Amino acid sequence: MPTLTSVSGFPRIGRDRELKKSIEAYWKGKTGLAEVRAVGKALRAEHWRIQKDAGIDLIPSNDFSYYDQMLDTAILLGAVPQRYKRLAFADDEDTLFAMGRGYQGVQGDVTALPMKKWFTTNYHYLVPEISADTHIQLNSTKPFDEFNEAKALGILTKPVLIGPYTFLKLARNPQAEELEIDRGLINEVASVYAEVLGRFSELGAQWVQFDEPYLALDKEDGDVELFKSLYSIVLRARNRYSEGSAAVKVLLNTYFGHVADIYETLKLLGFDGIGMDFVEGRDENLAALKEYGVSEDTTIFAGVVSGRNIWRNDYADSLGVIDAIRTVTDRVAVGTASSLLHVPFSTQGEDGLNPTVLRHFAFAVEKLTEVKEIASLATATEEDRRGSRELAANQSLFDGTRVVADRQVTERLNKLTESDFTRSPARAIRREAQHEALGLPQLPTTTIGSFPQTGEVRSVRAKLRRGEISQDEYDRFIAGQIDEVIEHQEQIGLDVLVHGEFERNDMVEYFGQHLNGFLFTRNAWVQSYGTRCVKPPIVWGDVSRAEPITVRWSKYAQSRTKHVVKGMLTGPVTILNWSWPREDVSHEVQTRQLALAIRDEVLDLEAAGIKVIQIDEAALREKLPLRRTDWHKKYLDWAVPAFRLVHSGVKPTTQIHTHMCYSEFNDIIKDIDDMDADVISFEASRGDLVVLDAIQEARFETEVGPGVYDIHSPRIPGTQELVERIHAILRKADPDRVWINPDCGLKTRGNDETWPSLEHMVEATRQVRGELSSSSQV
Repeated sequence: MPTLTSVSGFPRIGRDRELKKSIEAYWKGKTGLAEVRAVGKALRAEHWRIQKDAGIDLIPSNDFSYYDQMLDTAILLGAVPQRYKRLAFADDEDTLFAMGRGYQGVQGDVTALPMKKWFTTNYHYLVPEISADTHIQLNSTKPFDEFNEAKALGILTKPVLIGPYTFLKLARNPQAEELEIDRGLINEVASVYAEVLGRFSELGAQWVQFDEPYLALDKEDGDVELFKSLYSIVLRARNRYSEGSAAVKVLLNTYFGHVADIYETLKLLGFDGIGMDFVEGRDENLAALKEYGVSEDTTIFAGVVSGRNIWRNDYADSLGVIDAIRTVTDRVAVGTASSLLHVPFSTQGEDGLNPTVLRHFAFAVEKLTEVKEIASLATATEEDRRGSRELAANQSLFDGTRVVADRQVTERLNKLTESDFTRSPARAIRREAQHEALGLPQLPTTTIGSFPQTGEVRSVRAKLRRGEISQDEYDRFIAGQIDEVIEHQEQIGLDVLVHGEFERNDMVEYFGQHLNGFLFTRNAWVQSYGTRCVKPPIVWGDVSRAEPITVRWSKYAQSRTKHVVKGMLTGPVTILNWSWPREDVSHEVQTRQLALAIRDEVLDLEAAGIKVIQIDEAALREKLPLRRTDWHKKYLDWAVPAFRLVHSGVKPTTQIHTHMCYSEFNDIIKDIDDMDADVISFEASRGDLVVLDAIQEARFETEVGPGVYDIHSPRIPGTQELVERIHAILRKADPDRVWINPDCGLKTRGNDETWPSLEHMVEATRQVRGELSSSSQV
């Protein structure tokens, strides 16, 4: 009997980012919603057909979104705060966009919902807000509409929804605090999911998938009971709607880690299918299956094909997992370990990579073939496996000849000592030296680094790439852009300036282009949030700095002003986390290689006269293991020292900044302080400043720059709004240790939004400084 195949989710932006382009054109007023809807419908049809043609049995629907699947789930459940309802948009999509990116116009003025990282990925989700007056009810037909849409094409899909447990664990109250989940809320939410099952049963769905990645986290008091309470209601409804063999089946899908600590409960609840991640949680999940067994009517959906990396699957390894599961149960399906949302669309068209290199990679479309081939091999005899051309071709990729180690990199790593990870003197002493050397005012103002990458900037870069202009012409253009942005920053009164990063296509790819060991793609885009897409580089071999990366333009910018100009670098952990890392070498080793390369750049910047150097570690929190017991031994014990290795060699008067964004920092505050930076800026405008409470409790020594406004929204904050924001910060932080800055870099914004916002920020800071000065003289 053939092995069932299943895909958890598929990329939605399109082969050529058609969805992104369509939505952004709508936001700019160039097209209407009808065009956006038509693009969405065409993409869904194309993606379903691709999966059907690949031989996938259970093809997902409702994995499509115009912005974010958590936001869709909030709307489905009616968790739409009143401030968005009051905008009274005629079209539901406009309400969704207002919740995702804020709105400022004739209908009103609202900020966006908070945005956080989706577990250990670089994808950002919108945090649902549930208040005492939120009425949970079925509020949307989207999942049913898309199921019927596919059905009309002759494709019976498997509807996918964020599960009720994960939804409630990630939702927050209006103060950005954890929800108090009472019996009433449990019943309301579970009843909607039960109603959803009933509707799909009527529509003829065979499977419905509930994604519960939050099960891969440690369980707090009450978590297991919460899960059981929710699903006892949902599964009772499934039984109620069942009609013999036509009953809709429930697939409880988990990913990003193991669920060994709750597997027995999952088994006893009687799910028709349990999806388990055998890429990131293999050993623990296998042990749980062997210890507790599998219910007679339950199918284990073995997630053996990674949805998180682009390297080809090792078929022998995956078959070993499936064979091990089959010692417990014969009811095994083969699938992806998570949604393929987190990988690029297809390797087709990547003709910039040598075919001998490209054969090592599988993007979303190619992973469908991997799922199908593994499923076919899973039921083959040993003799048939030995004679399989597919298996032989696959195994040739893993013969150990792909990379030749760089001896110089290895020797340099081996020579590191404890002193290379320690900066001296102590931070308090450095702080006094830096205060005297830099001469900055109280509440110094700055930005995170990048300024808007306008159409002109992108066009000129493209002309250089196509050979239409010379390098000298391009360099003169970049110099002109720097001159303009330096002058404009001086005019509005910023204290610490930046050069704008106009020469950089991306904060990671740009560095990779100047490092040995990296490869680059043409079109391997991945959704990061909303319509924002990134194109991560590939770590192919050992990493070292090929040449100075940022020194020229940082030195030029400093020569154009008497103000302090920050040197802008991306840190080693972020470079690795926002690249496609190797799977044949540990992340620790790759990060140390990167740290040495960036260390060389830091010392060169300092030698060139740059007094403030920002080393962005925006993604530090992102890859923190989901299980708290793994935080230090599997990550922080090498990630934090890697950052210290980067900056430990600078003078006491050189001020080291870092930046982090859109993650939960509270629980690793002490570790962030241990990075031994002098200043940290971080996202705070969407998080209600709760991180400052943790900073206060931890007696944080690093100076802080909580973002005072949200750069991921097009709205322009007013001066008084920012004055109030700064006051809120100062109620929780020492004004002598606070910097004023936006949430993040300004690359994705337009000049029409950026400069007024910064002018208001500087003016608000001046007003607060005046208030502080007056109060100190009383």
